[in-house]
Amino acid sequence: MTQPTPYPQHTALSLAASGVPVLPLRRGKVPFGNCTTCADNACGGRPNMKAPGPCDCPGVCHAWAAATTDPAVIVSPAWAAAWRRAVCVGYHPGGAGLTVVDLDDADAMAWARTALPATRTVPTTRGEHWIYRGAMASRNAVRAGVDIKSTMAYARYLGPGTGHMADLPDTVRALAVKEPSPARPAPQAVTVPAGPGGGECPHRTPTYLERGISMAEQRITAARSAIHATVYGAFLAVLSKHGRCGCLTDTHVARLFTAAQSKGETARHCADAWTNARTTLGL
Repeated sequence: MTQPTPYPQHTALSLAASGVPVLPLRRGKVPFGNCTTCADNACGGRPNMKAPGPCDCPGVCHAWAAATTDPAVIVSPAWAAAWRRAVCVGYHPGGAGLTVVDLDDADAMAWARTALPATRTVPTTRGEHWIYRGAMASRNAVRAGVDIKSTMAYARYLGPGTGHMADLPDTVRALAVKEPSPARPAPQAVTVPAGPGGGECPHRTPTYLERGISMAEQRITAARSAIHATVYGAFLAVLSKHGRCGCLTDTHVARLFTAAQSKGETARHCADAWTNARTTLGL
């Protein structure tokens, strides 16, 4: 007797017949993990992970890139085990020429109703999927509670939805455009007295001084957080070694200030940190 087709697989076959690439999703509504051959993309993956396509593995590997419209793959033995464990059907919107605007809460839905043209909508657990005809780049968190799922992404299939599907508007495309990072201001020239003297260090060689300045520059530019504290600490370290012996010059100070300004510090912050470090050391 012929065994009944598992429900997720039946849904997947219906979607595939209409040109929508599908894949099984496991508990947690996420794709199945790669097999041992494909672990860590050791097999080379599907074509640069930029478009769906087969690798040598017959299994459900490579997440969204595994999505297919081929019924022979969907019912293959390798996929059968996944369908038996699947909790729902996923699909690759971009592969079907679609874009899903995923609205995750009531505030996001209220925003969409005033900001976006009406289109086909599908209820989700917490909000709605608004589906447009046309593909674009995917991007999460384009605003609070709003994700865009199209190319190189997957979405859950939650039913056909209601309403007429509209063409993808420019207002949605604009949401995925990343704002350029604000340019850091160019380092400003600032004159701060290095201290008395200006000759060679009487107890160390010039090489020792150069190494100390270089290490301070590296310490500042390598900082990923606590920039103010790092800059102050670097200034304090340099001054504790060379602040009394007269070997620091204005050129050395300018190098330290340039490093600090490359991390977003202003000339005023640099001057204040330098003065505070000198005061702390009684210079």
